[in-house]
Amino acid sequence: MTHKASVSHEDALIQEMATDPELAAVYIDSVLADGDQAEVMLAIRRVTAAFGGVQAVAERAKLNPQSLYRTLSAAGNPELKSLRALLAAMGLRVAVTPL
Repeated sequence: MTHKASVSHEDALIQEMATDPELAAVYIDSVLADGDQAEVMLAIRRVTAAFGGVQAVAERAKLNPQSLYRTLSAAGNPELKSLRALLAAMGLRVAVTPL
């Protein structure tokens, strides 16, 4: 009998989003709808991990990696310009829909 190595829920989510950008978009959208600032930043950190990590995403977004680490902290407060660049580097964008 072989045993599969256990994977945390967070790691499984990150792995799934890495192969399913639509899931990443739905995930961020649902957290934006219901979460607070810290939860939104956590969701974006998880999606960033799925898309190669902070260093790789910062490079694609033309953002400073150290600044991006601070931006993605629980206390982060990204400017709209940075958020748009970050999401675009992952093939995502901010959208507004009616309630």
